Amino acid sequence: MIRRVAYLVLLTGVMAVLGQAQTNTKSPVENQLYCSGVVSSEPVAQDTYVISGPESYFNVIYSDRQQVFLNKGTSQGVKVGDEFQVIRPVEELLRNEWFVSQSVLIKAMGTTYEDEGRLRVVNVQQNTSTAEVVFSCNYVQRGDIAQPFTPRPAPMLKPDAKLDPFAPPSGKAKAMIVSTRFFGELASEGKIVYVNLGTAQGVKVGDYFRIFRYQGEDIERAYQIPHTEYALFGFGAAPRPYPGTELPRDILGEGVVLRLGKNAATVLITSSDLQIYPGDYVELE
Repeated sequence: MIRRVAYLVLLTGVMAVLGQAQTNTKSPVENQLYCSGVVSSEPVAQDTYVISGPESYFNVIYSDRQQVFLNKGTSQGVKVGDEFQVIRPVEELLRNEWFVSQSVLIKAMGTTYEDEGRLRVVNVQQNTSTAEVVFSCNYVQRGDIAQPFTPRPAPMLKPDAKLDPFAPPSGKAKAMIVSTRFFGELASEGKIVYVNLGTAQGVKVGDYFRIFRYQGEDIERAYQIPHTEYALFGFGAAPRPYPGTELPRDILGEGVVLRLGKNAATVLITSSDLQIYPGDYVELE
């Protein structure tokens, strides 16, 4: 009897541990995975696209539960129930550089494609079809590209842990945060950034990047008082100049790779202690 009780107690403990492990295992949520966008230098087929939608004489954008018209029908093999991912090539309209050579790096990475939503075909004609927006990231508009929908791999996220502010360099590939989703100027936990390392450099979905900043860097376009990191009038000075590579790095956060282009990675920031900007550095962990 005592042995049975002990066995039951042990079994209960094991199940509790397994249950806790499952609870702590997380992956990106749907809007992070399917609204992340990608930067790619590979050509994208643009032969399937959104024509317009009902009441097109005043409706110019479409979102959840609204319908749109596609330029493919039964003659092109489209069937009721088929799903499409809607994407759109975008670029920075203001063309303001946040750091030196940002525009050059963006061009080298390729074209930025924004995820707009997912469609499901509800009616098919000979050369056109009607589809419903079943999931939207932003809005769908005329001319948006429609690609056959394929599920994206969802990497498992690390358990929540405090960042190590003294993490030494990993010695692995290093790059920069070149831009953010919607070409924003600031990123933090839960946001998407684009990094100039991709499949050509051996990066894989699920890899983690550590995000950091060198002290004393002067690549930002915003004015900074020179040499503040080791000398400032009226506040003391070190005996000699210290470049950023000699000083401890500012560890800003880390992120996981969701999608890849040849020379670019889409990264979800999973944790951050400080603000993150385009021009900050990353290294593979």
